[in-house]
Amino acid sequence: MDAAGPDSGMSAEDLLAQARAGLTRVAPERLADLQRAGAVVVDIRPAANRVAEGEIPGSTVVERIVLEWRLDPAGAHKLPGLTADTRVVIVCNEGYASSLAAADAQRLGLSHATDLVGGFRAYRHAGLPVVAGGTPAVP
Repeated sequence: MDAAGPDSGMSAEDLLAQARAGLTRVAPERLADLQRAGAVVVDIRPAANRVAEGEIPGSTVVERIVLEWRLDPAGAHKLPGLTADTRVVIVCNEGYASSLAAADAQRLGLSHATDLVGGFRAYRHAGLPVVAGGTPAVP
């Protein structure tokens, strides 16, 4: 029997590796340049983390539970201005959930979707600008 158990399919590590294989992940130091070039930074961290640790300036907060609806470029509930050509960088705490979410976004048609290496915590650790957290999520 393997660590994932019999007949269980892929492990979480397998899913993560598969997701990352299709991503061109962004280093924290490159994020501001991408934002200036029009990239949308989507913060999927829980509200408690955003309040305690802060947020990336200019990021858009989207609760993970509605992320696919906000990132569907053909959907009625997409983020304003979102198109299939929009570059989207998804941010979570440490860069794991965001990789899975970015792969989902690519499957929705956002071919330029990716995530932030190391997540928000790597961004903050690099000494990059942070603003007070608590921004309401996009409804």
